Amino acid sequence: MSTPPDAAEAAVRPGTPHGPDPAKVRAAVRGGTLAYFVDQFDIYLPIVVLAPATVYFQAANLSASTTALLASLVFASTLIGRPLGAIIFGHFADTVGRKRTTLVAVGGFGVITLLTACLPGHETIGTWSVGILIALRFVDGIFLGGEYTTAVPLAMEWSPKHKRGLYASIITSTSPAAYAVIAAITLLMLQLLPAAGLHSAYVQWGWRIPFFVGALLAAVLFRYYLKQVHEPPVQLTGEKHKLPFLRLLKKYPRALGQVFILMTGTWLATNMEAAVTPAQLKAHLELSSKEVTLTMLVINASAALSYPLFGMLSQRIGRRRFYIGYGLAMVVLGAGSYTLLMASDGGFGAALGFGVLIGVFTVGTFGPIAAYLTERFPASIRSTGYGVGYSLALIAPAFYQFYLQRFDGFMPAHLAPGVLIVLAGLLISLGGFLGPETKDVDMSDDSTIPKLS
Repeated sequence: MSTPPDAAEAAVRPGTPHGPDPAKVRAAVRGGTLAYFVDQFDIYLPIVVLAPATVYFQAANLSASTTALLASLVFASTLIGRPLGAIIFGHFADTVGRKRTTLVAVGGFGVITLLTACLPGHETIGTWSVGILIALRFVDGIFLGGEYTTAVPLAMEWSPKHKRGLYASIITSTSPAAYAVIAAITLLMLQLLPAAGLHSAYVQWGWRIPFFVGALLAAVLFRYYLKQVHEPPVQLTGEKHKLPFLRLLKKYPRALGQVFILMTGTWLATNMEAAVTPAQLKAHLELSSKEVTLTMLVINASAALSYPLFGMLSQRIGRRRFYIGYGLAMVVLGAGSYTLLMASDGGFGAALGFGVLIGVFTVGTFGPIAAYLTERFPASIRSTGYGVGYSLALIAPAFYQFYLQRFDGFMPAHLAPGVLIVLAGLLISLGGFLGPETKDVDMSDDSTIPKLS
């Protein structure tokens, strides 16, 4: 007896009771988790690892504001490259295939990270040093933008519907986990290697070790995808489009705009937590480099542990309700804990205590974000929609240093980030409010998606 067409189709759809091979599901989710970890490890390398070695790339006589601006450009250049990478690699992921495109992206950022580890300093080539560093980080951002644009949708397309929130949170929890790992490595190296002056061991060569580790992780990820991960089932409904980015802009502008609002708030809060908080801990609370690194480790470890809880919560109450509520919690608890810490002058102990709240209530948006953004767009343009929606909003928050400078003379520099955290929370709540509920979307069926546009 022949198998009914509907049953045959259900047998290959991701996220159905009769769905795909569990081994392939596990491989895709593990691959997405490893890919996100490696991506975030690479993103945060310059923030944490290069902070004690700034003098290696910059002239010693620069003002504090110029030094901070150049440091922010190193980070911002990576973020600016990511939307371009999302458009380029999203196109090929939707037209050629998720797996093959992932391999190209992973190989690209692995090579760039390795080249960064070999850079000469200002003493050798002058201002070219920081210029090349910024340029390499921009190219690195293009490949990184391509990597998560392909790997995460692939993992979500293999995931059962009722577990997408959990699997998404496991994948994204590797972001603060990666930051915590980098902080731990840097803390250990600062313990073993001096970082006092241009010719100290850490400044001259110690910072290179984590970049070599990042390149090695990229090689491991490349091999895993090559050997273990499969393309999602080919029976996903909906025709492929030659220009998925143009189709995204033409047919789903409201969905893209709503995601842009939510993700702008998400990235603004992330930059306040990951890039600004360490500087304020050092400049205002006058913590040592080791204390700052340990505090950031606690902040990000707390965030990582909260992600699975947020992912499961979104699966229970819905993504829309979660984001509306989480944005409001960020306004009250995220901005409040940051402001209380900076106003308390409580030292290292207070930093560790408030750090837990800061970690949980500034970057928790990422808990179910992989599920939400991939549910938001149809299979035929999913990688493009996810990648562009995720990373296009990076650009405005990337210039956080310029926004903070606008508060000069209006309020103390150490309190201004709290205002931007409030703004971030409001944007997240607004983005959640403007969007539909998505947790029950059938990701294999394009016909369910236009209802969400």
